[in-house]
Amino acid sequence: MRWWTYLGAIVVGIYFLFPLYILVLLAFNFPKYTILAKFPSLLPVSLTLNNLITALQGTAFIDPFIKSLETATLVGIITIALAIPAGYGLSRLPRAIAYSIIILLLVTNMMPAIVIGIPIAVDFLKLHLFESVIGLALAQTLITLPLATFILQGTFSSIPIDLEHQARVDGANLFNRLFSVLLPLAAPGIAAAFLISWMFSWDEFTYAILLIPYHSTLPVTIYQDVTRGNLLAGIAFSLIFTIPVIILTFALQKYLRGEYLAGGIKG
Repeated sequence: MRWWTYLGAIVVGIYFLFPLYILVLLAFNFPKYTILAKFPSLLPVSLTLNNLITALQGTAFIDPFIKSLETATLVGIITIALAIPAGYGLSRLPRAIAYSIIILLLVTNMMPAIVIGIPIAVDFLKLHLFESVIGLALAQTLITLPLATFILQGTFSSIPIDLEHQARVDGANLFNRLFSVLLPLAAPGIAAAFLISWMFSWDEFTYAILLIPYHSTLPVTIYQDVTRGNLLAGIAFSLIFTIPVIILTFALQKYLRGEYLAGGIKG
């Protein structure tokens, strides 16, 4: 039975890694063997760095990349700052009430972003938040906050309430209980919620093109390069676009295990 498990993991891994492999192949192979070939090769034929050098020299890359990085990080911080008290409060409510509120929060994500984005853009023009990283981050938090709240509600619910009661008996107020007892135990869930929020914001497109259209983030830049026929730039940017995700995922991978997402407590 074990070898079937390994075989399944290998198949799933190949399925998800194959697009990344194709992207690397396009980035480092000569175009005549890939995008210009009638039958592109699936193996490295002649590796080169000229594709990346030409693409990065021909288009503005640094500013969109920095804006994406700033926006995603800001979204992660804002989301966690709001989701921690929301998740803690929901974890202390009766389960039926808490789940009803969580479902209501998650249902809000079913509405298309463009339906919400256009009214937000109008209001942001009045508030001078249009074409700003802060405005974009606030809008994207609408997507990430319900999911982060759901994760942290489960995280706080998995922490035995007796620990909080004991700290209360010892004289700790709510602030001390939260920061001295609950947050250290909930750190894995918080890290997972931050990672998911960061990645949702990192590749978000609709709000970016509606709220910051003139000097936008990297996903919009990639789209513009591809639609204008600059495929090499789109390939180069897409490859670089994946690097922060890989780095952050590896940095936080120990928190993505089941017991950590449950609050880091084993019964």
